[in-house]
Amino acid sequence: MARPIQTIQKIELTEEQKKMQSLENLLSGVAESQDSLLETLNLLQELYDSGIIDALYSLLKAKESAAKIAVDQLTRQPVTNMINNAMAAGGILTELNPETTGKLAKSLTTGLKKAEHGLKDNRKIGLLDLIKAIKDPDINRAFGFGFNLLKGIGEGLKE
Repeated sequence: MARPIQTIQKIELTEEQKKMQSLENLLSGVAESQDSLLETLNLLQELYDSGIIDALYSLLKAKESAAKIAVDQLTRQPVTNMINNAMAAGGILTELNPETTGKLAKSLTTGLKKAEHGLKDNRKIGLLDLIKAIKDPDINRAFGFGFNLLKGIGEGLKE
């Protein structure tokens, strides 16, 4: 029969052995990731050759003055107006029915094509042409849409 284990011996690695083990692990990782490391090195070389690395390094060295310039530019009145207008437009777009917006955009495209074709014809429109046009169902529909749009805008401006 075997003797029972009385003591457990813990193997203590020396600093030199720890460094060697760490280097072996690193070399093993490099060997496993060789392709991705080579691609990363190629990318870094391209960034260096194009001067982007130098620009980034300079930007990091001057981070405080660059941040101050960026903040100064972002807080200018035209920029804040643009941001506020973009937020307002985003708010409006969330309230609109996407089907109606799509239909309106498609109608606008069709209308612009017809308008361009009309410009090429260079035909004058007289008073009788306008009276006849009101009876056209497509033009009447557009007039109705426009009148309702104007009414809604007027109601909105009253508030």
